[in-house]
Amino acid sequence: MRFLLLATSLDLAVQVHAAPGTVIDNANGYTLTARDELVRFQSLAFDANGRIVAVGTAAEVTAKAPGYTHVDMGGKTVLPGLIDAHGHVFGLGEIATGAELYSSTSLAGAVKTIAEFARANPRRAWAVGNGWNQENWKLGRFPTARELDAAVADRPALMRRVDGHAVWVNSRALALAGITKDTKDPSGGKIERDAKGNATGILVDAAMDLVNKVVPRPTEAESRAALDGALARLRSVGLTSVHDAGIGVGADKLYRAYADAGKLTTRVYAMIGDTAQDFDQLAVNGPLKSHANDLYALAAVKLFADGALGSRGAALAQPYSDAPHTHGLLFYDDAAMRARMAKAMKAGYQVNVHAIGDAGNKQILDSYAALLPQYPAALRHRIEHAQVVAPADIPRFKELGIIPSMQPTHATSDQNMAEQRVGSTRIKGAYAWRTFLAQGSRIACGSDFPIESPNPFEGLHAAVTRQDMQDRPPQGWYREQAMTVKEALRCFTLDAAWAAGQENVIGSLEPGKCADFIVTDGDLFTVPPAMIGRIGVLQTWVGGRQVFKR
Repeated sequence: MRFLLLATSLDLAVQVHAAPGTVIDNANGYTLTARDELVRFQSLAFDANGRIVAVGTAAEVTAKAPGYTHVDMGGKTVLPGLIDAHGHVFGLGEIATGAELYSSTSLAGAVKTIAEFARANPRRAWAVGNGWNQENWKLGRFPTARELDAAVADRPALMRRVDGHAVWVNSRALALAGITKDTKDPSGGKIERDAKGNATGILVDAAMDLVNKVVPRPTEAESRAALDGALARLRSVGLTSVHDAGIGVGADKLYRAYADAGKLTTRVYAMIGDTAQDFDQLAVNGPLKSHANDLYALAAVKLFADGALGSRGAALAQPYSDAPHTHGLLFYDDAAMRARMAKAMKAGYQVNVHAIGDAGNKQILDSYAALLPQYPAALRHRIEHAQVVAPADIPRFKELGIIPSMQPTHATSDQNMAEQRVGSTRIKGAYAWRTFLAQGSRIACGSDFPIESPNPFEGLHAAVTRQDMQDRPPQGWYREQAMTVKEALRCFTLDAAWAAGQENVIGSLEPGKCADFIVTDGDLFTVPPAMIGRIGVLQTWVGGRQVFKR
């Protein structure tokens, strides 16, 4: 039935475009402007090319749009299309093809789920799953290969941790990857070991590559299915644009094909993953700023400074508070990291570096400070996550012009372990949205889906309340760092667009911009804050074309 509804909505778009344009009437509309004003509107007009002609009262808009088809919104709330500034599109689509462990609350429950998945998919060469989190299991340790063997013993198995920075593999996978007691930890990675030095089945960050290289690559048909599934999910939650944080040649090829065919129902601003072989191939003609009427762009590079907090791979200046034997992992020394950043900058690409720990963030800020005088082009470079930052380093983001690209639901998901990891002093520089905003930094908000839900209303809820979707903790976690509703909307619209250099095309509903908007069943500005995450999307429009209707 959902697909029939989608087809009907697309047919409607074709009929609407037979007229010179369309007027959306009787809307409870809100948009921000380039002057940071929150504007209310009743009507919105856009032409047959999907560009906005007028926004305002019904009389004002009708006068500027004679002969346009009118569509009555019935008083529903209309907002600019929401933008997720950091996600993984193919990863979101692939979730449905593996064991679902996001909801597992115990090791025993996870093992049962994996075993059931393996039995239901006997022809799969590998059993693969996503979303486990040992913190939710209250284990006080990582799971082991032997425990995974209990679920899958007849073939290799690989289960990705919720943050994507560690994998849990069984004994068959370890053997197939050639990982033994004598295998050394790769640079930027860690093989978890027992007291005798044997691999336990947990591979962190760069160590994941040891097993990833023997996992069969998805076929093009599988990649298309993953992209189709992801796009269906994204448009259903009101995301009209996403920044895909790390793609290769295959994904670029599909994105271009989908954009050309009109099948890219959410705009994609993509980042090339690293500056290695794929970059060399994709960067031959330089950055792609716009393709197929701004449906696709490939103008940035994604790099990694460190790992994640949950798997203790994030690089800290001082040892972990709950694991004094480790500081986490920097992926590269300063020279190697700067060489990668310089290569991308020299080619004209925006550089977006994953940095979670305070040492990781400092390394990248130091690198920008050294490189920006050599490559002064205004490319609006970013630090992805900017999660745990030394308070003395926070002002450097503003001084250097570096965008903090942050994910509100990371704070509410990490509240169960973040302070354990870094202690009561360092936590003051963690998830510090208010501190960044107060100094004038523009935060580009996202979710890091599929690590978190792609639903941007859950992100807006977390930004405003500092609570998870179960309203925990009651008073909000470090509530003083919360955003206002207006600030949160800006982070998911105009400032996310600005972080991609697209603020003149998308991010607000103003004349000349693309008609990307959503219709919702609740008013973001009047519902109780606790209900923001439960607002539902009724319609999604991209470039004046209705791509989703509930």
